[in-house]
Formats: sequence, C-alpha cells, structure tokens
Amino acid sequence: MDNHEKINYVEFPSKSLAKTKAFFTEAFGWEFTDYGPEYSAFSGAGLDGGFFQADMHSSAVNGAALVVLYSSDLEDTLQKVERCGAKVVKPIFSFPGGRRFHFAEPSGNEFAVWSDTGEKQ
Repeated sequence: MDNHEKINYVEFPSKSLAKTKAFFTEAFGWEFTDYGPEYSAFSGAGLDGGFFQADMHSSAVNGAALVVLYSSDLEDTLQKVERCGAKVVKPIFSFPGGRRFHFAEPSGNEFAVWSDTGEKQ
C-alpha cells in the first residue's frame, strides 16, 4: 500500500541484529524477514521498516528522530520492555495529553511509549 509522498518505511542501525530482532519479537510481536546477514525488515509495528548492521545507534539526545509507540497500559509495557532487555532512558513522565517513557533496545536505539491517560483501560 503505497501512498504518494507519505512516509511508508523507516530504518535503524543495529549493533546486533539477533538481539534487536529477539527484543522486538518478544516485547511487541513484530515479525522479521532477513535480507542477507546485515539487514532485516520488520512488519507488524504499525509502520514497516528495517534494521541494518552498524556500530551506531539512534538516540534523540544526538538529534535523531524519536519513534513513539502507543500503549493502552503504560506500566505493563514498561515492565515488558525491561523484562525483554531494554534499558529505561527516561522513566514515566507526564506531558500535556498523556504520559510516556523512553527506552533503549539492546542495540542502543531509543524509542518511546506513550499513553493518553494514567488509568489502565
């Protein structure tokens, strides 16, 4: 489904494709398709994308774009990403319209998760 001049794919570096794939599969149920030993595409994330083998990572503090996922149960998602090997970069905090936290997956890429209320739904 290609929408003319709309974002339809995003790519991230990964220091360890195996660890990155295992994390997102376990934590969020993403699916992966390998294209050689240095690239893996993901689907089932709301927006398709991929990870390429590299010794760098994506971090908002370094000026990278921040990808933000939604959760209807922020505390549960926080526990799940920690259990799956992520490091919490910013604990849960409030902002106008909701709450969120930031985490770094095992290869160091920073993501955030937000919820529109503090109540479990």
